[in-house]
Amino acid sequence: MRLVWQLLAVMAVAFVGGQVVQNVQDNPWLTLALGVGTAVLAVLVHRWVVRRTERRPVTELGRQGAPGALFLGTLLGVGLFTAVIGNIYALGGYEVLGLGSPTGAVGLFGFMAAAAATEELIFRGILFRIIEERGGTWTALLVTSVLFGAWHLLNPNASVWGAVAIAIEAGTMLGAAYAATRTLWVPIGLHFGWNLAASAIFSTEVSGNDTPQGLLDSTTSGARLITGGDFGPEASLYSVLFCVLTAVVFMWLARRRGHLTPRRGRAERLAAPVTTLPR
Repeated sequence: MRLVWQLLAVMAVAFVGGQVVQNVQDNPWLTLALGVGTAVLAVLVHRWVVRRTERRPVTELGRQGAPGALFLGTLLGVGLFTAVIGNIYALGGYEVLGLGSPTGAVGLFGFMAAAAATEELIFRGILFRIIEERGGTWTALLVTSVLFGAWHLLNPNASVWGAVAIAIEAGTMLGAAYAATRTLWVPIGLHFGWNLAASAIFSTEVSGNDTPQGLLDSTTSGARLITGGDFGPEASLYSVLFCVLTAVVFMWLARRRGHLTPRRGRAERLAAPVTTLPR
């Protein structure tokens, strides 16, 4: 039942916040404020519902070291996407036509903050963590990656290959980032930095979504396996390559730090304490 309560609480914030942000997207400054506000509220609600249902400190969203972890994750996300777009550019698949819309980038900052925070809280903060408790780290990584890819089939311009690419690259990388660090701040920052670079800086499609123009006025063309086509660079083989390599490094760190959880046997599951439900 804790899974149900936690999902309901965070998804309610994600749904309401997403609707509000979409309704004001023509106003970049309001989109910024409401998007960041949605991200903050989602974190607070997640902390509250986990404390209520699990009766423990929410260490995965601890305040100590949070700014640094969030910044490093964001920096890595921006760097990874820049590497992807740089390789696409080298093959002639990406072209910069000039300066885009700085105010558009402002609004995208808020929109992507809300999306990154709510999705990471749902998929890594709730689903990954709870599945891992019984199925182990590798099972949690596989299941949440598949679910994360399937989630993106709901997007405009979605494709089966796009969803598969998201599952392989983003699902594994973000899950591995959490496994290695045991904090949600790193995957939230990594997710945010990637989306921010894709939309607010390089003005490309994000997971099939046609976002407002960012800092650069740009265009993509060429083979879909290189550029990602209508789904955006996330469906590019370069994204799969760079993100999988990053996931391998994170999983190596997780193993080295002793953060990999084995699958629990039936006797261990039966002996596990019953979770207290909210009153």
